[in-house]
Amino acid sequence: MPAINRLSFEKPIYDLEERIAQLDAAPEKSSDAVEEIRRLRREAAEMKKKTFSSLIPWQTVEVSRHPDRPMTGDYLDLVFDDFVELHGDRSFGDDRAMLSGFAKLGDQKVMVVGHHKGKTLKERQACHFGCAHPEGYRKAMLRMKQAGKYKLPVVCFIDTPGAYPGIGAEERGQALVIAQSMFEMSRLPTPIVCVVIGEGGSGGALGIGVGDRIAMLEHAYYSVISPEGCAGILWKSHTFKEKAAQALKFRSQDLLRFKVIDDIIEEPLGGAHRDHHQMAGRLKMYLQKSIRELSALPTDKLLAARYDKFRRMGVFFENGQATGSAADAVLADMAAAAAAT
Repeated sequence: MPAINRLSFEKPIYDLEERIAQLDAAPEKSSDAVEEIRRLRREAAEMKKKTFSSLIPWQTVEVSRHPDRPMTGDYLDLVFDDFVELHGDRSFGDDRAMLSGFAKLGDQKVMVVGHHKGKTLKERQACHFGCAHPEGYRKAMLRMKQAGKYKLPVVCFIDTPGAYPGIGAEERGQALVIAQSMFEMSRLPTPIVCVVIGEGGSGGALGIGVGDRIAMLEHAYYSVISPEGCAGILWKSHTFKEKAAQALKFRSQDLLRFKVIDDIIEEPLGGAHRDHHQMAGRLKMYLQKSIRELSALPTDKLLAARYDKFRRMGVFFENGQATGSAADAVLADMAAAAAAT
């Protein structure tokens, strides 16, 4: 196995797998060697399960950013058939950080919109590392309106550290276009399923994140700000990124408890970067199930449920009491933090 794209905490796993590969490569294997290979494979599976079930928040961020993690472009190839990409926003240009187009999910025609980071350095630069400009969100809105017109379900893949923060993007209305996108999605008369497949950072993620079903891959994160950005604001240094990651409560398990997301899609042992096909299969099953259930709802009930879903989110304090859909989870975390200190 190549010694690149390995996270520090994955080293024991790769070391064990290399031992297995060496034993397995022997032209003739004794019964003891075969039994040893079986034992080591069981040990490797247990090690992967233990390691990835106990990741600290910063390690989750590392997994979500893994260079080999499947991106929107990978899922377009593995999950959908007959993808036809649609370009441009009819106003300024074509943002490569946002992919959109018609596709088939099994027998169901859908519209797909998603951030794309790129794989090679040249492609990543062209995609601005997944940070979309206003024209990217305008492109997404156009495609979603087309989907609403033709009654096609919309699938959104979220994978961005945030919207592009440059002066040009701000001059072209970055914040406004994200707000408009959220507004248009809130009233789109067709089912919308959003999945955070890697990073879900700030308004850049929210710009295509208003849906009837919000899901996250197990080792993705979804946050108001990146850990580095949070550390820079609160502690004036990105070196506190691990502390910020711990405080932000942005992992899939946290957000499910807070009712910010609806479902967690389990990743293969060792993370989605280990097995693209297995991850794509699980994602496809989730999308098909969700679209089938949502398509059975009348449009008025679909829109009402979508509106209520987002109105119920969050916690606020009134007369010293926490209220809101996630109040119990927040109070439990506050109590645990107090006990720890």
